[in-house]
Amino acid sequence: MVQMSHPDEISAQPKKHVPDYIMDQIVVTTLGPQGGTLYRIVGDKLTHYEDDASSEIDFPIARRFNPGKPATTVRSDKGLLNSDMTVLHLVGNATLLRPSQASTPNQPGSARMFMSSTKFTVLMNEDIVKTNQPVTLEQGLSVMNSQDGAIFDNVNQKLIMIGQVKGRIESEQKSQAQ
Repeated sequence: MVQMSHPDEISAQPKKHVPDYIMDQIVVTTLGPQGGTLYRIVGDKLTHYEDDASSEIDFPIARRFNPGKPATTVRSDKGLLNSDMTVLHLVGNATLLRPSQASTPNQPGSARMFMSSTKFTVLMNEDIVKTNQPVTLEQGLSVMNSQDGAIFDNVNQKLIMIGQVKGRIESEQKSQAQ
């Protein structure tokens, strides 16, 4: 009744950062132009906020699908998804896993890659995962650490570790010979 008698006054009030809906056991799928799955995000609980249309996700797992390549998976304790679903912030025990890849005529094979940090930012349209926090990278038997972060470009299969990097690089062949 109040809205019907004074609709302009109600709509002029600023929206508050309060949940307008909550869903349990969610699955959010982003489709590409050809209709195939690009990203799939699953989580225990999604809380949507009315003021900026952002969402919080408890225990999110996001998987990126690229034709002809193994799916890259990121996860954390908490996820913050912006309103247009292009940026996912992962906070608390953030990890990235890219399975090993067999060699192809155009690209050499690569060992399983595992990256961990306290938080990641996933640029979903660009297929980039980055952090400015300390990060540990494990690929095959090699382990690298950076205190200043890293940028993983999944499309171009490139990883840039930022700042002073420490670690060890070992080949699979060397370890098998011992």
